Amino acid sequence: MYFEKTRKNYSSSLKSDSLGQTTSFTTPIISSAMTPVNAVDPSTSTNPRRNFLVQAVEKASPSVVFIGVTQIQVVRSPFYDDPFFRQFFPPSYQEFRSMGSGVLVTENGYIVTNYHVVDQANRIEIHLQDGRSFQASLKGADPYTDLAILKINAPHLPAISLAENDSLMIGEWSIAIGNPFGALIKDNKPTVTVGVISAVKRDFTRESGIGTRYRSMIQTDAAINPGNSGGALINVLGELIGINTFIFSQNNSGNVGVGFAIPVGRVNKTLKEIIRYGKIRSFYTGISVQNIDQIIAQHLGLKQPMGVLINRIEKNSPGKKGGLKTGDVILRVDDYEVINTESINDLFNQYLPSDTVGLMILRDKKETLKNLVLESRE
Repeated sequence: MYFEKTRKNYSSSLKSDSLGQTTSFTTPIISSAMTPVNAVDPSTSTNPRRNFLVQAVEKASPSVVFIGVTQIQVVRSPFYDDPFFRQFFPPSYQEFRSMGSGVLVTENGYIVTNYHVVDQANRIEIHLQDGRSFQASLKGADPYTDLAILKINAPHLPAISLAENDSLMIGEWSIAIGNPFGALIKDNKPTVTVGVISAVKRDFTRESGIGTRYRSMIQTDAAINPGNSGGALINVLGELIGINTFIFSQNNSGNVGVGFAIPVGRVNKTLKEIIRYGKIRSFYTGISVQNIDQIIAQHLGLKQPMGVLINRIEKNSPGKKGGLKTGDVILRVDDYEVINTESINDLFNQYLPSDTVGLMILRDKKETLKNLVLESRE
């Protein structure tokens, strides 16, 4: 069993022409007789088959784009390191192409996708459903949350509506929209799959086999296939609720009904941060921590080593303003248990400047909740 990020890759020898302009998509017909509360009313249509799912797709799908990525890598001969043979075996260049999906989130051309879709890209090309193609620039990225923000120069684009918050109900409808076929077929429409929200707040570590730590992921059984990374997960109102990111599969068998998406709340925070500041700003807490060994644990009255011990706090820092003291033990960060210094550093990577972080601390053998407001260093 392993986890698979859903970006398709292929390679070719380097050519002088640019990435092809051809777009490629397919659209299955979906329908359902069940109409949830607050869904689009099918009675507004004269066609009884245009139910709430169809109308949600019609509203959101124009915002989903195909992303073509070109990477140029230097290939050196084993003899290249030898000064004599280097003149006979010069380096060559090879072009690697991959593809994924993205979502238009503003009318003036900002696009959200996964960082792993555009990582190390030399050229990024966006293909819209109306046949137009644009070269995109990478405006900013957050590798820790696997999000990237792209920009194309075009007005009046079909931006998707973002859900107001991450409040999801287990069992409610979810619709995945993406471009798993890329340039393989000549069609201007994305692929649509339907399922339900299977779970929320799923957490994954590097030990899960996916190479990245993910927090508070949405789990859905709507099929998310290779090439769907960066595509939209929407609700029955046609609103974006997540960015499709990776799937769980067995023996490289593709989708088996377990897909995961980054919640829209995190997407919106990253989008605003990059649009306003052009990057993900760093922040500081003003506290230093150390691991707790068995001797320190016994001294603090802990049954076993757990959490981290605050050993220094800077003056006028967020930690000082938050009421923390030297000798406090941080047990949890929001809903997450702190194991050691590595785990707390990992947990703080999911936050941005101005975020408020709830810290459960142990002081005088009593647990107390303290709120820490992160401040930018820039």
